[in-house]
Amino acid sequence: MEKAGETIPEIVLNTGHKMPLVGLGCAAQPLPPSEQLVSIFIDAMEIGYRHFDTATLYGTEEALGKAVAKALEIGLIKSRDELFITSKLWCTDADHDLVLPALKQTLGKLGLEYLDLYLIHWPLRLKQGTEVFNFTIDAILPFDMHGTWKAMEECSKLGLTKSIGLSNFTCEKISKLQESATILPAVNQVEMNVGWQQRKLVPFAKEKGIHISAWSPLGGYGTSWGSNAVMESPIIKNIADSRNKTVAQVLNYYDIFELKIFL
Repeated sequence: MEKAGETIPEIVLNTGHKMPLVGLGCAAQPLPPSEQLVSIFIDAMEIGYRHFDTATLYGTEEALGKAVAKALEIGLIKSRDELFITSKLWCTDADHDLVLPALKQTLGKLGLEYLDLYLIHWPLRLKQGTEVFNFTIDAILPFDMHGTWKAMEECSKLGLTKSIGLSNFTCEKISKLQESATILPAVNQVEMNVGWQQRKLVPFAKEKGIHISAWSPLGGYGTSWGSNAVMESPIIKNIADSRNKTVAQVLNYYDIFELKIFL
């Protein structure tokens, strides 16, 4: 199999840095043991993955860091610069004074000196100690979007991340952010697939030079929260069969090249 670094197309972000358009999402539920995760990440590198997308929320930063160190040790990669590592600021740290400490903690877990991309995970702030999937309205704090983004900009200027961006932000929130931003977001990572095509957000972001990155391109297949409708679509299956591809390959091709497939 050819290495992904040779075959996966890249996008040049508005920061001038290149990002592989296909990455391995590092979230899992339930979370496997650390040793198993390290093995999975090493296997991914062996078949060519060079873009890894993790987050404080996922609990996989440390395992990914161990995999990077192992890959360097065995010569699977020659330098850390061969990889594109994304992580995300969790909602409990979405405050100006908490961003830098949170990023330093992420870098410590990864064992890295810098990230390639650091994202605000959600446009939301939660109280410290809030349970992720079981919180009430009382746990929600006022979100100082401008102050939080200012701290993200400071992290970029310190060289702790090459690019900064957003996740799950709407057109309206991006417009509001631009009122005070001195560094534009490089990426906005949102749920997007053929069943949820983000037809308003994609052209809006493109006009502003912000790259839209898709999470859950398979439509949440096999998850407790998602739907199997996209992966089991007879239309997509027919397209895949006619091109001798898998359904997943067709769906990822859609997200890379923004093909218009109507279900």
